Amino acid sequence: MKRKGINCFLAFILICSLLFPYTYETHAFASDEDTPDLIVSAEILYLREGPGLSYPILETLKQGEELTFIEKQDDWYHVKVNNVEGWVASWLTSTPKNSETEQPASTVISQVDHLNIRAEASISSPVLNQLNVGDEAEVLATENDWVKISYNGTVGWVSSEYVTKNKKHTTEQSESVKDETSSTKSAKTSAEVNPKLFTIAVDAVNVRKKPDLSSKKIGTAKKNEQYEVLDRENNWVKIQHGKEKGWVYSFYGHFQEIEKIPTAATSDTPSTDQSTVTIIYNGTNLREVPSTSSNVVLRANAGEKYPILSTKDDWYEVELDKNTSAYVANWVVSVDEEVAISEDTTQQQEPKEQRKKGTLKGVQIVIDPGHGGNDRGTTGVSGTEEKDINLKTVELLTSKLRSAGADVILTRESDTYVDLRKRVSISHQNGADAFISIHYDATEDSSISGFTTYYTNSYQRELAEYVHNGLSEKVTIRDRGVQPGNYLVTRENKQPAILIELGYLSNPSEERIVTTDYYREQATLGIYQGILDYFDAQLEN
Repeated sequence: MKRKGINCFLAFILICSLLFPYTYETHAFASDEDTPDLIVSAEILYLREGPGLSYPILETLKQGEELTFIEKQDDWYHVKVNNVEGWVASWLTSTPKNSETEQPASTVISQVDHLNIRAEASISSPVLNQLNVGDEAEVLATENDWVKISYNGTVGWVSSEYVTKNKKHTTEQSESVKDETSSTKSAKTSAEVNPKLFTIAVDAVNVRKKPDLSSKKIGTAKKNEQYEVLDRENNWVKIQHGKEKGWVYSFYGHFQEIEKIPTAATSDTPSTDQSTVTIIYNGTNLREVPSTSSNVVLRANAGEKYPILSTKDDWYEVELDKNTSAYVANWVVSVDEEVAISEDTTQQQEPKEQRKKGTLKGVQIVIDPGHGGNDRGTTGVSGTEEKDINLKTVELLTSKLRSAGADVILTRESDTYVDLRKRVSISHQNGADAFISIHYDATEDSSISGFTTYYTNSYQRELAEYVHNGLSEKVTIRDRGVQPGNYLVTRENKQPAILIELGYLSNPSEERIVTTDYYREQATLGIYQGILDYFDAQLEN
């Protein structure tokens, strides 16, 4: 009887536990909500469905918003905010105490356009975003030649070679100076620039032996130091730094202003030095606003010229008549600069150093990684996306060409879509000595294999043959030869332009070969050698 009573008591406890299993945990969770564990430390932070960048975005959070911590998985936090649960990147959050008291000790300013922000401190790491000249980012950490930054919600690594460190308060001051300068110019007030004196505006900037970011550093120029300008080349200023002469990037300073008597000119006075654009293609659309989806105001034909009123992103605002303006994309026009744009540009320049055999110094090459953005190109049997492998190949090729002294311009440096005509326009606007478009091929017949070099116009064939010969000496897949091809980037290109298909992703065995680091290294070495041979042959001629 006693045993039976014990069994009944145990059964009663079991039933109670089944009826009320979550009473204690619910209470605990409510108490956690009362005290937020984290806050958003970036300008924006995405709340995602899962712990990774590939998961859909639930909400966009702003700096300072409070988060309740639930759990951690790798570098991601499971949190609750506004009664919504999701995942956030841990490196974009901080504790409330830290977020109120800690501020980044410094920032960096990009010295170049299209500076890749990478997921890790390696040139082989994926590109997350890009900085352009003047873009400023918060410094989170440094490691060897890399700087970890936070920029518009993106956290990643950039090469320290292409940025300048600057204290945060200095940036705020420089912004106010910039605003004052803008208002001064718009009001036509009493200052002009002395191009012979240059003053450093940031905390520190590298002084280099040559006007090139890859050139050797010879010292550091500090804020407010003033130097006599010895020479200027593009965006570089030559100065006397101690016992040596070197170059600094002109973005990080300003030329001394000299007071003068105000002029009677007003902002409404038309400039006699106004630049114009020339339409390149028949039927070019001139639009109401700077967007390809905007209404068309006028269709212009090749050769027609229009004065430039302003620029916005990749568009020019042009004057149709005294009361009407429209916008035209910069990749369908060429710009005609007037002679009197700037007194500085008319200064006598030293003749360019003659290129030596075996180098590419003075040669300007446009490299075009095919596809990008929503244009994926072809997809291999094993899932290789052409747009991605094109970019990886171009990075290796660019490194080789620049090391030989070439001035390399890329039509894209990240996973972005670039219009085909804009790619051609980049070639024209830079007067490219060579335009190389990199692709990988595909066809329905999975047995077809090999690499091919295409050209369209007769003046492009010599470049195609030299580059193809260089490739054939380095790669072992089938050689399909040099062939004429009707591609827009070669057909419409006035410069020596070729398109290379480096193998078939539709062939399973060839896909395995061409996606290896070894193949890309050999292929880019072959292309590099072919380009070098092509320009060496021109010297001999």
